[in-house]
Amino acid sequence: ALVHEDVRASYTQINAAANRLAHWLISQNVAPGDRVAVLLENSLEYVVSYYGILKTGAIAVPLSTDLKPDTLQPLLAELEATILISNFRFERLLKATNLPAGLALVLKQPKLLQSSPKNPLFSWDDILANGSDANPNLALPETGLASIIYTSGSTGKPKGVMLSHANIASNTRSICQYLRLTADDIQMVVLPFFYVMGKSLLNTHFAVGGRVVVNNKFAFPAAVLKQMAAEKITGFSGVPSTYAYLLHRSPLEKYRDQLPSLRYCSQAGGHMARTVKEELRRVLPPHTDIYIMYGATEASARLSYLEPEAFTAKIDSIGKAIPGVQLKILDDQGREQKTGEIGELVATGPNIMAGYWRDPEATAKKLDEHGYHTGDQGYVDDDGFFFLVGRRDNQLKVGGHRINTQEIEDVLLA
Repeated sequence: ALVHEDVRASYTQINAAANRLAHWLISQNVAPGDRVAVLLENSLEYVVSYYGILKTGAIAVPLSTDLKPDTLQPLLAELEATILISNFRFERLLKATNLPAGLALVLKQPKLLQSSPKNPLFSWDDILANGSDANPNLALPETGLASIIYTSGSTGKPKGVMLSHANIASNTRSICQYLRLTADDIQMVVLPFFYVMGKSLLNTHFAVGGRVVVNNKFAFPAAVLKQMAAEKITGFSGVPSTYAYLLHRSPLEKYRDQLPSLRYCSQAGGHMARTVKEELRRVLPPHTDIYIMYGATEASARLSYLEPEAFTAKIDSIGKAIPGVQLKILDDQGREQKTGEIGELVATGPNIMAGYWRDPEATAKKLDEHGYHTGDQGYVDDDGFFFLVGRRDNQLKVGGHRINTQEIEDVLLA
């Protein structure tokens, strides 16, 4: 199931460990709806924590590993988290943070922190050495919250996106369908699991019984490519900066003949310039399909994809809606625009979030009777393909002219 450095863990091992953690959480009176935070890099411990929490009906809250004390403290307070799972790498951060009273810590190999009445400390290794391997088999409602994933909005203040079990499961099924994932697929993961795209790589490949290979050292891309060849990777996913880095800071072109198993590469996480797409198509092996994808944390990951067959003809498009999702272009009055007319991209589907954690005002701005308002401006062409032209908040007025900053960025990248 999982490969990470010297760790090679099977589904049986991961499920047993997740069950032991789940039974321990239940013994600590963690109940459905309680928030359990996870502060870990991509690892076996992260995967066990995520699925162990979900098995209890509690809400898994992955936190960015880049947080500082002044941002971690208010998030934990807002969540009213009962337990935080981490390891020794983050002890200095935790020690420097004024942790909420009553927050219990579960740490792997703690070295600095000690248990206290304010914040009791438990050993990860002790928890996983004991307890039942049996599935808890709790009856959990599909509409129950599974995860809160924090995203930075245009104001910079993190908003907690509330995703239900049904949200995540429906999006997972849809992605598996259009990427044609099977148990033979082996995914190289360089994106953090605490981001929704990284999380979708984990969920989709576990859903089909595939394999996930974790590499947290993308700063050394040659080593990543070497492992991709050795592990016979079939899929690689990244954001625009991932591919820009691969093209300009790695020997990707030299590895073309060493990646016979690489079935596809997928890109999401924002607009990628045409020049980067064209160079990627030139450098990748001819047999490797490229999927351009579009989504949002609020959509459990994915809203649309451009099928590889249309890559050249519709290179600037975000494609069509994924299975189960409906996309429309609406004007400011909520009326659907005609072909070619610019408006806001609005989405509906079973993958759309329940709202933002304890922020009804922000929720009301994004969700209404029309669906989820992405904030992206775009249009649909005669063939039903969607195109984005920028965000409302990306428009600048210079000398009386409206300028789209995305166009400037594309020219600079070219």
